Amino acid sequence: MRLFIAKDKTRQETRVLILPPGVGKLVSLGATVEIEAGLGKALAIDDAQYEQAGARISSDGADAELVLQFTGPAPEDIRLLADGAIHVSHMDPFTDRDVVKAFAAAKVSSISLKMLPRTTIAQKMDVLSSQANLAGYAAVIQAAEHQRKIFPMMMTPAGTIAPARVFVIGAGVAGLQAIATAKRLGARVDAFDVRQEAQEQILSVGARPLKVDLEETGQTKDGYAKKLTDEQLEKQRQAMAQQCAKSDVVITTARVMGRQAPLIVTNAMLDGMQPGSVVVDLAVEAGGNVEASKLGKVVDRKGVKIVGLPELSRQVPLPASEMLTSNLCNFIEHFWNKDDKRFVLNQEDEIMRGCLITHQGDIVNETIKAKLAEGA
Repeated sequence: MRLFIAKDKTRQETRVLILPPGVGKLVSLGATVEIEAGLGKALAIDDAQYEQAGARISSDGADAELVLQFTGPAPEDIRLLADGAIHVSHMDPFTDRDVVKAFAAAKVSSISLKMLPRTTIAQKMDVLSSQANLAGYAAVIQAAEHQRKIFPMMMTPAGTIAPARVFVIGAGVAGLQAIATAKRLGARVDAFDVRQEAQEQILSVGARPLKVDLEETGQTKDGYAKKLTDEQLEKQRQAMAQQCAKSDVVITTARVMGRQAPLIVTNAMLDGMQPGSVVVDLAVEAGGNVEASKLGKVVDRKGVKIVGLPELSRQVPLPASEMLTSNLCNFIEHFWNKDDKRFVLNQEDEIMRGCLITHQGDIVNETIKAKLAEGA
């Protein structure tokens, strides 16, 4: 089976979808692996290293049976793919509607790794979780770089320096890693999550949960927090406004899959923070949790810095690429027929049903089909 790995066309991208050891693993499965020239350039990995791992260097994947790409192709590039080809990427089918429609029109079977179900067996393939983990770490490093204070408490002959106070909103994968990283740097950490079951996790990584009585909240079947009512959001904001006012760093991580991120930190809350404080918005690509955040910008609002850099795992591109490589290889191997040496679209598998978006000219993912119908 001919497998082609395309390089990412986004200039801001620092990560590489697959590293040479991953290519070697795919070759060992029996795949004929071709990579686009310059695939590893962002990490100073030359084509020769991929060739040593067993790959061939190619200019395009027009005739490939299986195409791998990080962010996904432009709609015009999809027409170059062969009928019946399988395309695996990290595209967001909720927002990349033209891409989804182009895949269906070209009769390409498209798979979005963002849509992998949150099941035990899928954990080793979960790109969202692996990148969110690193984003949580990078958020704390960004905050430390922009902070005027230091994170740890220091007892010196000149006196005692109090530790920085960090407030993390959202205790998912990114939030828990942010808590753990801030604690390792010596900060005093408080955290909040609407899910009651997250309180124990917050405690387990060393933070103090901020308790707000929101009554019924819960989570979706995929492990995401359910959308809050306006009344719940207002009650939450009041409690968090007080916590933000006494925090040196605030990190927001709240997202709802397929929807705009909830607004959590308002300008009024920012105005209550001390000059020199830092806010990092990890949901900025989805509309942002922070009213003043700007995508790709560091905003200074009355002395409070709001960091809105997208995809913070790009700040640590080597481990991010190592995780992507592992996730992707585990995904391919899970659906690899060792006898025929082919990737098989097994729609009986729960994982495939969750992430297969288009197949044989149709949009087959029910969630995405319903979402597209809403905007029709």
